[in-house]
Amino acid sequence: MTTMGNNTYYVSYFIDELYQKGLEHVVITPGSRSTPLSMVIAHHPSIQDWIHFDERSAAFFALGIAKATQKPVALVCTSGTAAANYYPAIVEAYYSRVPLIVLTADRPQELRDNGAPQAIDQVKMYGDYVKHFHDMAVAEATPSLLDYSRRQASRAFALANSNRKGPVQFNFPFRDPLTPDLSLDHLWGSVQTPYVSAVGSHEKLSVEEAGLIASELTGKHKGLIMCGELTSDDEAKAVLELARQWQVPVLADPLSRLRQMGDTDELIISTYDALLKQETFQQSIEPDFVIRFGPMPVSKAYFQWMAKVTPSTHMVVDQQAGYREHSNIRTTMIYSDIKAFVQQARQFKIEQDPKWTKQWIELDQRVQQTLTEMANESLTEGSVAHVLAESVADGETIFVGSSMPIRDIDTFFLPLNKQVRVLANRGANGIDGVISSAMGVAASGEHVTLLIGDLSLLHDFTSLLMAKKQQLALRIVVINNNGGGIFNFLPQYQHGQHFEKIFGTPFDAPIGDMVSSIDIPYQCVESNDEFTEKVNKPVDQLEVIEVQTEREDNFFWHQRIKSNIESLLDT
Repeated sequence: MTTMGNNTYYVSYFIDELYQKGLEHVVITPGSRSTPLSMVIAHHPSIQDWIHFDERSAAFFALGIAKATQKPVALVCTSGTAAANYYPAIVEAYYSRVPLIVLTADRPQELRDNGAPQAIDQVKMYGDYVKHFHDMAVAEATPSLLDYSRRQASRAFALANSNRKGPVQFNFPFRDPLTPDLSLDHLWGSVQTPYVSAVGSHEKLSVEEAGLIASELTGKHKGLIMCGELTSDDEAKAVLELARQWQVPVLADPLSRLRQMGDTDELIISTYDALLKQETFQQSIEPDFVIRFGPMPVSKAYFQWMAKVTPSTHMVVDQQAGYREHSNIRTTMIYSDIKAFVQQARQFKIEQDPKWTKQWIELDQRVQQTLTEMANESLTEGSVAHVLAESVADGETIFVGSSMPIRDIDTFFLPLNKQVRVLANRGANGIDGVISSAMGVAASGEHVTLLIGDLSLLHDFTSLLMAKKQQLALRIVVINNNGGGIFNFLPQYQHGQHFEKIFGTPFDAPIGDMVSSIDIPYQCVESNDEFTEKVNKPVDQLEVIEVQTEREDNFFWHQRIKSNIESLLDT
C-alpha cells in the first residue's frame, strides 16, 4: 500500500472512532501539513465541519460550541505557529473545564529541530493547560497501528469528556505525500461501536463522609448557599431544591442559571454584590456556614467579604482534583458530583433561622426595586443589561464579555420566571475571542445575544467574516465607551497623568462604518425604548447594535447607585 493509503486509513479510523464516541463538530483552520486530517473530516458523512482562517478565532469558536453542548469539539490545524494561536482558547478551556480535542499536524521526527520550514516544537507545547498530550506514531497501515489509531481516538474523547472536562492535544506527524485517497474501500472500517468503552459513576461521598459534613452543620442557623457558574440545568435545579428544603438564601451568580430558569424563587438573591459593596452591611452580616457550588462568582465584593467574615464552616463542592478556592480561608473541599451531594445533603437536619432568611429576601427585593428605577432613567451601560434581562425571549441565551459587561449583568440581570441562559468565558476572564465563542454557541443551535465592549469587539472583529459566511444568526450589542471602562473603577483611575493613555486606551473606532463595510446590519440606539424595541425581536440574523456611552458618566452613575443603596439600608 502506498504512503498515501497509509495516511488515509490511519487517519480515517481515528476520525471515525471520534464519531463513534459521540463527536459531532470539528473546526478546521486551513493548512498543508494537516491535509490528511482536514480532507478526511470533510469527507465524513456524519461530522459537521467548520472552516475558519484565523486559528485564535477558530479555537474560541470551537470552545463556544463545546461550552453550549458540553460535548467535546475537535480542532485541526497545520504545523508551526498555527498551533500556537490556539493557546488562548486552550487556556480558557482548561480553566472553565470545556472539552476540546486539539489535533495538531506536525512535521515527522526527521524534520524536527533542524531548521525545516514551518516546524516548531509542538511536543507538550500547551504544558499543563491540557489534561493529556500524545505524540502519535507516524502512519502505517499495519493492523496493530490501525487498532492503535482507534484506541488513541477513544482515549482522546474520553479524557476530554471525563469528570473535570478539559482540552487534550494529539500531535500528528505526517510525511509526504499528504493527500489522502478518499476512494478507498471501507474507508471508515466496519466498526459500529466505540473501540474502547468506559463505564463509570459520578463522584459521591461515602456514608461516613456525609455524616461528618452533616455533623459539622449541626447547630448552625445562619446559612448561605453561594452558587457560581453551573454547566447544566439539572445542577441548578438540584441546588434550588436544596435551598427550598433548608430555607437557605442562595447568592446566585449570573452564570449559575438560577436567576432566570423558568422556576425561580424568592430565595434566589441576585443583588448581593450591590449589598456587599456597602461597608456597614458587610459588618452586620456574619453567616454560620457557607456552602459554595461551582467556582468563585464574578462579584469581587463577595470575595472581599468572605475574607473578612471567615465563617467557621466554609465548604466548596467541586470535582476531584479541582481546587477553585482562592480566598485562603479555612475550607472543607467536598469532592462530589453536585447532584449526588444534594441528594445526600437533603437528608441533613438543618435548623435555619427564619429571621436571617427573611432579612436577605426583603433586602434583595428592595435593592431590586432601586436598581430597576435607576436603570429605567436613561440609556446607560447598566440599563442595557437590565433591558436584556427583561426583554430577551424565553429560551434564548445571552453571552457576555469580560470586564464591565459581565459586572453590569451581575448587577442588573434580575430574576424572572423565564428560561434565559447566561454564558461567559470566565476561566481566564480574557476579552479576546468573545465574538467567536458566542458564534460557537449560535452554531450549536441556540438563539444568542452577545453583550460586549468596544475593545473586545476590536480584538475579534474579523470573526464576523466567518459568522457572515456561515450565515449564523447572532445579535451583537456593543457598549462603545471608547476604551477600557473598567479601569475607572480601579485604583489606576486616581493616577490621572498616564491613565487615559495606558488604561483608558481610546481608539475612536468607527464601529458603524466598520460593520457596514462588510455588509452586516447595524444600528446605533439612543434610548431605552429604542433598545428594548430592537431586542424584543427574535434573533434571526447577524446584526450589530451599538450603544455609545461616556466612561466618566458611567462611573459617577454607579457611584450614585451605591449611594442610593446606602440610603436604603439606613432606613
